[in-house]
Formats: sequence, C-alpha cells, structure tokens
Amino acid sequence: MERKEFLRTLGAGAAFAITFPCLGSCSKDSAVEGDIVTPPTDVDFTIDLESSEAAKLANNGGFILKNLVVVVKNLEGEFVAATQICSHEQYDQVRFVNQDGGIFYCDVHGSKFSQTGTPLNEIPNSTSKALKIYNTSLEGSILRVFE
Repeated sequence: MERKEFLRTLGAGAAFAITFPCLGSCSKDSAVEGDIVTPPTDVDFTIDLESSEAAKLANNGGFILKNLVVVVKNLEGEFVAATQICSHEQYDQVRFVNQDGGIFYCDVHGSKFSQTGTPLNEIPNSTSKALKIYNTSLEGSILRVFE
C-alpha cells in the first residue's frame, strides 16, 4: 500500500496526529539563543579606547563584542580577548562574567572557560576543547587584538 492510500484510510485527523509531532521535532530549539557560526580567522583589528565603542572597557570587568571577539578589561585591569564562538557547539554566545575571578561563559549550554581558554566544566556529550584566546597589545589609547 502506498503512503497516500494509507493516509486516506486513516482519515485527516489521524494523519494530522501522526505527522504534526514529526514536523515540530524538525524545527530549531526555540530555547537556544544565538547562532551557530564559524570562528573567525586572521583576527587583527584595533580599538581606540577613547572612542564611544570602547566605553565599556573603561572599567574592570567590562567587555565589548567586535568581529566575533569578546574584548575584556578583566578584574585586574588587563586586556584579554577570546573568540565569541563557543568551542562546544559553535554558538556565538560567549561573554565575560565577573564570577570566579572573571571567566568566559556561554549561556547556551553553560560552558565556562578561564581567561587562558581552558575549559572549567565538563559538558555532557562533548569534548573539552579550549576557547580560542587572542593576543592583545596596547600603544597609547589604541588596543590591538590579533592572532
């Protein structure tokens, strides 16, 4: 018996009851925020710390997002930069949080990373990949972030 004949014998209500759950399971999980993104390559850009773009970097613990990179003035007043793309499942949701001395955190699945990129927790069904950390250098008010 072909699919059409089978569905016709079930009737519209039964066909809907069978197919609706299948359609719903194929959609994106609505609880997940952010996008799956390829990590940036050849990162090399500057930020003028006196610009409005960098206002959040004036205080320790502040961060900005630029070119898929999280640029941070950590709790000790040093600049640190990491990819915004989580090494767990490539979501673009890595941010800096002021806990445990300052860590990088992805709220999609709860991944935590030290300021050196070392994973701080085990996420089920994943490998413990480090978070990419970039070099920073400061000359006057110009902060360079690069590989």
